Amino acid sequence: MTTTKYIFVTGGVTSSLGKGIISASLAKLLQARGYSVTIQKFDPYINVDPGTLNPYEHGECYVTEDGAETDLDLGHYERFINLPTTQANNVTTGRIYQTVINKERRGDYLGKTVQVIPHITDEIKRNIKLLGEKHNYDIVITEIGGTVGDIESLPYIEAVRQLKWELGSQNSLVVHLTLVPYLAASGELKTKPTQHSVKVMLENGVQPDVLVLRTEHPLNIDIRKKVALFCNVNIESVIESIDVSTIYEVPLLMKEEKLDITVLKKLNLTENEEPKLEKWRQFINKLKNPKKEITVGLIGKYIELPDSYKSIMESLIHAGSVNQCKVNVECIHSEKITDANVAEKLKGVQGIIVAPGFGQRGIEGKIIATKYVRENNVPFLGICLGMQCAVIEFARNVLGLKDADSTEMSKTTTNPVVDLMEEQKGVTEKGGTMRLGAYPCDIKKGSKVFEVYNQEQIQERHRHRYEFNNAYLDKFEKAGMKPVGFNPDTDLVEIMEMPEHRWFIGVQFHPEYKSTVVNPHPLFVNFVKEICKE
Repeated sequence: MTTTKYIFVTGGVTSSLGKGIISASLAKLLQARGYSVTIQKFDPYINVDPGTLNPYEHGECYVTEDGAETDLDLGHYERFINLPTTQANNVTTGRIYQTVINKERRGDYLGKTVQVIPHITDEIKRNIKLLGEKHNYDIVITEIGGTVGDIESLPYIEAVRQLKWELGSQNSLVVHLTLVPYLAASGELKTKPTQHSVKVMLENGVQPDVLVLRTEHPLNIDIRKKVALFCNVNIESVIESIDVSTIYEVPLLMKEEKLDITVLKKLNLTENEEPKLEKWRQFINKLKNPKKEITVGLIGKYIELPDSYKSIMESLIHAGSVNQCKVNVECIHSEKITDANVAEKLKGVQGIIVAPGFGQRGIEGKIIATKYVRENNVPFLGICLGMQCAVIEFARNVLGLKDADSTEMSKTTTNPVVDLMEEQKGVTEKGGTMRLGAYPCDIKKGSKVFEVYNQEQIQERHRHRYEFNNAYLDKFEKAGMKPVGFNPDTDLVEIMEMPEHRWFIGVQFHPEYKSTVVNPHPLFVNFVKEICKE
């Protein structure tokens, strides 16, 4: 049995530097050298999971195969290393405290005073080591959310300090990501923020082993030497992470900087063969050399923060590369769409995606946009609430059920074409109580979706409480909107399509969660392919 090695990725100076991308890129390189690797994210907020967070707060909520509502960085991990993550890959302060408090209530601590050290830090350490012990990975990368120096991050940094001592220097290391800002007035790159960030780490008892410096301009040898000298690392451990045109270039950039070799040496692991990155390079080559260009409208209500729809955006990038097509995404706020301006709002797009979401706000704009593209034969992909909007629109304008609605939006509608799922009717708590995770779906042969997937049963991930009301099945089918995907256990309608339309598909699940660089999702690939025919 091999000893699992642990890599901790921390961040300093400012948030949103890209710890998740660096973690995923390093994992990709180590995986390409033949090591079994996983990545986990520890978030310092007190929410038990991001499921109850507004997308404006923290971007999208990513859902794993096993039904965990997690941080969006887990989406990056899966897209880069092409392996599913689980509940164990994302831990929050809320979950840590909840576990410790539950143990205290049961009397597990035998009357002791429960404290941050050792009880909270012990629980953090237990969770850090859980994946390595359970699955025997060669390497576990742990990304610590937030910025070093934040009050909420302190228990995590303390847990890292303890683990580094317990595991030993050859079984653990810390990669610290900081910013080297450029002052245009003096034309200088400044290392002082990095020095201060490392100083804060040292005050907490942790010496970073590798420094990754985010920068807009190349770092010369003098800057690297200065950082190495003041931060107690050797010069090979000062890694430049310069801005690139796409996040998918970062693994190649880190390979050039020899980040993987530096890490392997410090962990006393062999370099094995050169990383196998041919498919990755082909993907980037196609991405950067498109033969066509299209614009897709993304109709949503959280568009001010693009991270709210991160997985959809990335899925379109993957699909664009396959089709050698640059996909421009025009985010259109559904609250701003009216019957009077819909043609103007959608004038520049060649296809639309109606995004997932919850609640009444912006729903009518989504329905109006769906009506427009249905009537004008514009390619349409509706995801989760997007499919439900297509159903409501069709019921109102084709079936003539003028008050057709979802009971999520209208409790009094006499035509609830979308209704609360049976098992959701007794649910009162919000966190982690939706229909979550992967479920099977049987696809009807001869349908457009069967062409897309080329298989009779698929597994897709869900995150919803409301469903298509099967009482209306016959009416929809006779009028031309066909239910072509069903859950084999519950008969829940998973997929609706319109065979007479150029490309009109609504899905109750979230295909964006399964799209990766190596396996782009067929729905997005086919959607982009259809638009590219123009």
